[in-house]
Amino acid sequence: MDPLPNPAPLASKLRNTLVRYHSIGDGEHKNVVCYIFFQKDATVWRKPSEEFSGYLYKAQGVVEDVTNRIVDHIRPGPYRLDWDSLMTSMDIMETFEENCCVMRYTTAGQLWNIIAPREFVDFSYTTSYEDGLLTCGISLDYGEVRPNFVRGFNHPCGWFCVPLKDSPGHSLLTGYIQTELRGMLPQSAVDTAMSSTLANFYSDLKKALKT
Repeated sequence: MDPLPNPAPLASKLRNTLVRYHSIGDGEHKNVVCYIFFQKDATVWRKPSEEFSGYLYKAQGVVEDVTNRIVDHIRPGPYRLDWDSLMTSMDIMETFEENCCVMRYTTAGQLWNIIAPREFVDFSYTTSYEDGLLTCGISLDYGEVRPNFVRGFNHPCGWFCVPLKDSPGHSLLTGYIQTELRGMLPQSAVDTAMSSTLANFYSDLKKALKT
């Protein structure tokens, strides 16, 4: 088990990595993408990850609410467990400052438990970005793995949320996700799980914001 990292340089590196992903134009992203699909709440692309042998997924959709409230529902805190259908538990293990922490969370089994429940320990950081916010994270090798869980690993992930200029009550939410589920899994099961997870994320979030 590694010791906890110094949060300041890790937060800076994480933010810079996500901003670099976000600076890739849609045209450039689509030229190297392997797969693209649309659904009612979001559009999702994927391309080979630079971090591991899987994919970097990009999801984007418009959400009807203000930026701060949307990000409060996404980042570690009291709202996330109430609406995220995949997450089954969440604990804040360490808090460095109000916008920076280490959290441990678990996810439910998926695809009739072909994918068993997973556990993640993530460093999480929320910061300003343009007129909105960026909340991002990366997994750490920290803490003992609990029984009955496989420890997954999130390579740099994050959500950019910025208000729409012509409609301040709506925000553009763009996510970058690259999750290594680990364990002996068929690639087709991983691809199906990631697609359904991102589709449900937007629809579940929108329902939660309306309550």
